[in-house]
Amino acid sequence: MNSAALRALARVATATALLLPVAACTDTSPASPRATSSASSARQQTPAAEASTAPSGRNTAPPDRNSAMDIRVTLDGRPVDATLNDSPAARDFAKLLPLTLDLEDFHQTERIADLPRRLTTSGAPAPAAPKAGDLTYYAPWGNLALFYRDGPSASADLLILGHIETGADRLAGADRITVEAAS
Repeated sequence: MNSAALRALARVATATALLLPVAACTDTSPASPRATSSASSARQQTPAAEASTAPSGRNTAPPDRNSAMDIRVTLDGRPVDATLNDSPAARDFAKLLPLTLDLEDFHQTERIADLPRRLTTSGAPAPAAPKAGDLTYYAPWGNLALFYRDGPSASADLLILGHIETGADRLAGADRITVEAAS
């Protein structure tokens, strides 16, 4: 087993131990609204997009992280280790590869880019707060989000697709991401 797979397995074990007590609780409150942090971002959300009630097709168990898929990611032309989890959304994202996207800052927490099409959200795991390095999909906007700081809270609208292993400074300054299937 390579070191990236071992790190991913360790993260999954930790996350599973932390999520089990939470999975027994039900939270039907809406997620915190995402607001733009500067005038440079032209994106605006409508109140309907901010509600985060979980669709009936969502699973409450985390996806099987043991079958994570290694991917090749380059940030501004420099390679980094990365994996996708085994969620339906991550598998759907993998169908888009290879993919090169220009990134822009959002809320001084993440780098975002529009995807060529929306991803499936059926069978999504229970919401989890994003951590630095998480590669995510924000369903209301249909965009990819790469977190360089920990996110503020869990949201049913934000699906974690995988994780990139690199420092926060490198993630925060990235202008272009290329994602390819590992050979």
